[in-house]
Formats: sequence, structure tokens, C-alpha cells
Amino acid sequence: MKQALKEIYRVLKPNGIAVIVYAHKTTEGWESMINALLDSGLVPVASWPLHTEKKGRLRAQESAALASSIYIVARKMEKGGIGWFEEVQEELEEHLTRKLDHLWREGISGADFFIAAIGSAIEVFGKYEKVMDYDGNEVRADRLLEFVRDFVAKYTLRNILHEEVSAQLSPLTKFYILWRWAYGEAKVHFDDARKLATSVGLELEEHWNKGFIKKEGEFIRVLGPQDRKLEEITGRDLIDVLHKALLYWERGMRGNMLHLLAETGWGTSEIFYKVAQAISSSLPNESREKKLIDGLLTGREAIVEAIRSGEYRSIPLETVEEAPKRRGRKKKEKKEATLDVFGVKPKEGEE
Repeated sequence: MKQALKEIYRVLKPNGIAVIVYAHKTTEGWESMINALLDSGLVPVASWPLHTEKKGRLRAQESAALASSIYIVARKMEKGGIGWFEEVQEELEEHLTRKLDHLWREGISGADFFIAAIGSAIEVFGKYEKVMDYDGNEVRADRLLEFVRDFVAKYTLRNILHEEVSAQLSPLTKFYILWRWAYGEAKVHFDDARKLATSVGLELEEHWNKGFIKKEGEFIRVLGPQDRKLEEITGRDLIDVLHKALLYWERGMRGNMLHLLAETGWGTSEIFYKVAQAISSSLPNESREKKLIDGLLTGREAIVEAIRSGEYRSIPLETVEEAPKRRGRKKKEKKEATLDVFGVKPKEGEE
């Protein structure tokens, strides 16, 4: 790649234009691309994501495949000497904020949003002959990408939740929200999952295969409530409580759900419902997790009232085995009541 871009630089006339089309979702791929571009002498002056892939294709649903390619416009022109990373960071923040605001309004989302942010950062970073820190070390693509990922994570959380509430969320909850927004229900290569986790202060290795984070070979998958067993969810983090509440709701175990939400304090928390709504908004309509969340959210006012009034204390708890039996009895009583209205009495053993 470096040799190819250097040859492009050689054959271009002064101020000539090169357009580089690039689509790669891994950090490793982007590190190679950025370092090659920085070493070629070309100056990136603009970058934009353009949708080039069909929506809803099977590969996109099962993996974190991109819907867009990044078009990088570069010129053969003089670079701006040495930039000091501590100062360049301020320039990056201002430029990225403007560019991300535009991309957000345009509806760019998920993995494409992260990748588009990388392209935008190159516009600033690439205009310098080299970027150094105050310790005299040259700053390369790995540190640039780390900065961009951290910045985009904070920006995204603010915009998904519509206000500054991320400070009150645990790293696990932040990770879950960002994962659903960026990757949906897809599996992602371990290295990229680890870097996303690092951007919110989460050590991925400490959490996989213990809760909703599952390691499958070299990939990481984030489980939804439908993928977990009710009895195995013991955590008190917001996401664990949400998953358990959703499974109780699905099984009609209202008393258990209310007791859980009351005891953990999440049932009357505005943040709990905002996070649930944010996750739902990030998922496609056919997602089972989305349907469960939307069902729970429709009863939000009743849940809050039952907890605040203390009504939930009078609702008995059930075991997982008891709930289906109760639903069966209610269904039978309802059917018999309906038949009785029409003067029809079923015989013994009849439906």
C-alpha cells in the first residue's frame, strides 16, 4: 500500500488529486492504510462515506459488515511541518465535532460512523509532515485511532441518550449501548471488540463468558436477553437487571419483575428507561430484543406507579415452573367464561 501511494504521489502533477476508496472494518486494516498515506507524501484534504452496499444482506446481519466505503481525497501539495500532538488534539476535537454533527444529521450510524470519523481525523492529521508528542515520540496511526475511538464513543453516548447522563452509567452499560448501536447483534473480531471496550474503560477479558459478553473463538458476541438463562442472570448492573426484567415480562411474571426493579432501584430511574429506549432504537424492527424492550416500555407508567405506591409488595413471587401453570389456568378460566356467556358448557375433558 505504501509503495502504491508513493507511486501515485510521483506521477501526480503539483496540486493534482488522488481519490482513494477504502472499506475495511478492522483497526489493523486502518492502521496500515493511515500509515501508508502519511508516509506517501500525499495530503488528505477531504473524506466522506458513500453507501456502496445493499442494506439487509445476510452478511451484514451476521457480521459487522460496512454499508459504506470511505472516499479520501488527497492532493500532491506541501505539508505543514511538524505538529505537536497535544495541540493537534484540540484541532481534531473541533474538526471531528463539526464533521460528526453533519454525519449524524445525515443518518450515518453504527460501524460506518466510526469509520467515517477515522476518515475525518486523517484530514487534520495528514496535513503535517509528522506529528510528535512533547516527549519526542512520533505519533502514528495507532495513537490516532485510539484518540478517535475514545472521542467518538463519548460523542455517540451523548447523542444516543440525548443528554449528559453517561457519567452515571457503568462501563458495562456504556459498552452494551455502543455495541448495539455500532454492531447490532453481530459478532465482531476480538481485537476490535477489545478496543471498543477500552474506549469506555472496560477490561473485556474480565467479563467475557461471565454475563452477556461471550467469546467465540476469535470473535466476541454480545448476548441479548433471549440468549440468556433467567436463573444465570445474577448481576445488578443496569443491563443485567434489564435483561432479567425482560425475561420476567415475557413469561408474565409481573410480581418478580416488579420486585426486581424495586429492590435494585432501577424501576423508578429515568436513566433505566432512557437506556432501554436507546437500545431499542439501535435495533432493527425484526429483532426479538427490540420487541421485548418495546413491550416493557409500554407498561412503564404502570411499573413506576406499582413500585412507588408499594403495590408490588402484595404481588406474590413465582418460580419459573409455576408461571406457565398460572397462565394455563387463566387461559382456561377465560375460555370457560366466554363459553358461559353464550350458554355453552363444555363437557368434561373438552376444549
